[in-house]
Amino acid sequence: MVAELRTFPARDTAPGRAASSWRSGMWSLPEVRWAAVATALFAAGGICWLAGAPPWLWWGLYLACYAAGGWEPGLAGLRALRERTLDVDLLMVAAAIGAAAIGQVFDGALLIVIFATSGALESLATKRTEDSVRGLLDLAPEQATRLSADGEERVETAALQVGEEILVRPGERIGADGQVVSGASAVDQAGITGESMPVDKQAGDQVFAGTLNGTGVLRVRVMRPVGETVIARIVAMVAQAGATKARTQLFIEKVERRYSVVMVAATLALFALPLLWGVPVQDSLLRAMTFMIVASPCAVVLATMPPLLAAIATAGRHGVLVKSAVVMEQLGTVTAVAFDKTGTLTEGRPHVTGVHVLPGAGLAEPRLLALAAAAEQFSEHPLGRAVVQAAHAAGLPVTAAQEFVSEPGRGVRARVECHLVEVASPAHLLDDGQDAVQELVAELQDSGHTVVLVRLDGVLAGLLALADRMRPGAPEAVAHLTALTGAAPVLLTGDNERAAARLAVQAGIGDVRAELLPEGKAAAVHELRARGVRVALVGDGVNDAPALASAHVGIAMGRAGSDLALDTADAVITRDDLATVPAVIALARRARRLVVANLVIAATFITVLVAWDLFGDLPLPLGVAGHEGSTVIVALNGLRLLHSAAWRRASDAIPSEPTRDA
Repeated sequence: MVAELRTFPARDTAPGRAASSWRSGMWSLPEVRWAAVATALFAAGGICWLAGAPPWLWWGLYLACYAAGGWEPGLAGLRALRERTLDVDLLMVAAAIGAAAIGQVFDGALLIVIFATSGALESLATKRTEDSVRGLLDLAPEQATRLSADGEERVETAALQVGEEILVRPGERIGADGQVVSGASAVDQAGITGESMPVDKQAGDQVFAGTLNGTGVLRVRVMRPVGETVIARIVAMVAQAGATKARTQLFIEKVERRYSVVMVAATLALFALPLLWGVPVQDSLLRAMTFMIVASPCAVVLATMPPLLAAIATAGRHGVLVKSAVVMEQLGTVTAVAFDKTGTLTEGRPHVTGVHVLPGAGLAEPRLLALAAAAEQFSEHPLGRAVVQAAHAAGLPVTAAQEFVSEPGRGVRARVECHLVEVASPAHLLDDGQDAVQELVAELQDSGHTVVLVRLDGVLAGLLALADRMRPGAPEAVAHLTALTGAAPVLLTGDNERAAARLAVQAGIGDVRAELLPEGKAAAVHELRARGVRVALVGDGVNDAPALASAHVGIAMGRAGSDLALDTADAVITRDDLATVPAVIALARRARRLVVANLVIAATFITVLVAWDLFGDLPLPLGVAGHEGSTVIVALNGLRLLHSAAWRRASDAIPSEPTRDA
């Protein structure tokens, strides 16, 4: 154990937050600005209409809403036409204009606002993810101290070559992936591997760029060029996974384009063909506009969006931020959940779990803990802080210590009440011939604990067992997810196998994959998806970002999560309450059932009204009434999920036995 001159960053300190000053706000995006203007104009028009203002006033406000929210998708649609493609954005603008042409300006304005807001949210999510990926590179320092025959020199880390050596001083971030040549220190590499405890490093050990050195001085030989470091590979994997997710939307886009082509062709045919039979232009135009209104996908959009948006609002009130309606829909299809360990299933910091006094030491357990805490009180190492916190929690006095010394890679020693107290790892205090102590240490380590020994006046007095603590409610959340999805969750962690196995037993998880680097976690997710499993991954760290991006749905822990994890994830648990994971999946499934019901209602109305207009004589007011009636019905049906009881009902609906119903 090592006392530090500078503190390790706490687990709840997001690595990318230092770069927040250069982030541009959401108002820098034109899509957000125009969507806000369109929404404000739409609201103003609605208020004027309800207040009985002159028609020219609210008509003018609605038309201004058309211009603010519709010019960009309209222009994009015209550009697409130049490439001989017809997208749904242009269709929506055309439908909105058609609605205004026959006096239904409110309908068109509502459609414009829905599409403008959707586009703004998509642009904002894309921008934040790109910013976070760039911010991830700030984990690695811009400069490093290179050693050469002429001595030390500060150089850009990008200029480091394989085989060169760098000097890493206490409290510095390591500038390259490499191998320790000399020196000893504890390195916090939680952001890369997810290990909850700093790892002791000495000659021959591997270190990663961006990890934080403790109090020791390390001499490191560069083993990888800057473009191939673990940090750089994380950036590449996140970008690649995002592109893969984007490609999954192509099927939807094809359906939209085909519907757009069919609807436009049918509208033009309904206008042109009757003219050949001598039908007056006004009658033909009226029939075509009626068809465009009743066949427009407004009802389908509203059939889909209200249940999902209502579910998003309800989830938000209960501590889950779902970033989009698409994510909420995908949550409802999840068939398995994978968890990260440190900071997700656990709190991400060590706690003293046991105090063991050795026979003949003549001490009580509280006394041993108090002496160790007194020696550790000046230490800023996470293990040292955990010992001091345990003493305070037990109400033990932590007396003053003199002659405090910290030895990098070894531990601390101090004089407490005239006793020389040493607190260090077994490798440095345990001698040959102490078989009973060695067996106890091995037993604790095999159960996933970190062990430190306490020596009093040169004689071993006892040992302390420390471990990361599981979050409250984790076993219950695992059990509920198993019952809900029909598959037990998977544990994906960069921590060692012993610690992972111990936690898995406590949480009720059978499938454990430990000692995974970021690419290993992403590969595990890809393997599950290749087997047809729709995976929701719950994580918190930079090392989880590639897997979060690769998963069917990525869920980040809000309080402990890094910036990259929060922005890469599709949903965020704002209160770090694992019980919300099965609850939000159950709510999403209920929302999907309402979407299906609404689509049936909307499709029925559209089919009946279109058939009436094609084969009969549908009066325009009746067509508008039918169209509006269907939108009102599906909207009200979807908004049922806004009720405060929706979350509780979704949670209560989680089966007590496993089910395969997705």
